[in-house]
Amino acid sequence: MGYVIAEDGAQLYYRDWGPCGGPVVVLSHGWPRHSDQWEVPALFLARHGFRVIAYDRRGHGRSAQTWDGNDLDGYADDLALVVQHLELGAFSLVGSSTGTAEVCRYLRRHGTDRVQRLVLASTVTPGGVPAAVAAALLEGSLRDRAQLYADLAADVYYGRDGVSAGVRLAFQWQALQAGAHNAYAALAACTAVDLHADVAACRVPTLIVHGDADRIAPADTAGRATAALLDRASLLLYPGAAHGLTETHAERFNADLLAFLQS
Repeated sequence: MGYVIAEDGAQLYYRDWGPCGGPVVVLSHGWPRHSDQWEVPALFLARHGFRVIAYDRRGHGRSAQTWDGNDLDGYADDLALVVQHLELGAFSLVGSSTGTAEVCRYLRRHGTDRVQRLVLASTVTPGGVPAAVAAALLEGSLRDRAQLYADLAADVYYGRDGVSAGVRLAFQWQALQAGAHNAYAALAACTAVDLHADVAACRVPTLIVHGDADRIAPADTAGRATAALLDRASLLLYPGAAHGLTETHAERFNADLLAFLQS
């Protein structure tokens, strides 16, 4: 674990797990969480010989709560800084939810030369977070974000009665670690934004994993629509899965992720 310092002085927290010589995977978390979202798949991949890097987006988790830089270009450049700081060669990128917009913007701004594979889980591309969904979230962020995150957990884990109370509490705890301004700005940056050009930049083998019961980013306008734009993409639809499939369907997701990264 450590920090990298951005040009504006912002401290960006990252964790670096697994064998140093293993194939590298970089993980980008969803909104409004931080890298703890990835603990289960990160540990799984590290135990299978991968070097796994996950970081907290600026304004989230243990990274600095800056007033500026809370947009997709800024996030992509912060990701590039982490890659540069750790002197990574070839690596794969994995994004979840709003993290999918970040990794696609990274590929658009910084190129694909070192990126071997891309995984988009519960993607918000190509149209961003739907306007109606985002409007409710933005309004709740200003009114009572503690209650918003408690309510949001119900949609993220929709239909999964077996999800533990601990998982739901962890979601809320992670969300509340984000700065209020940062969480609002991050969501606004991914609201009804046209990400078609970002998706077009994803000229690497890509795996898209989406739930057909996703209430945050519906499969037809997100997962299926993104897959239709890419020549080198495979789409896996999980029946009954909601937005939080990396946790609700962790065993299947981890197996599919590992198979793709090893292919």
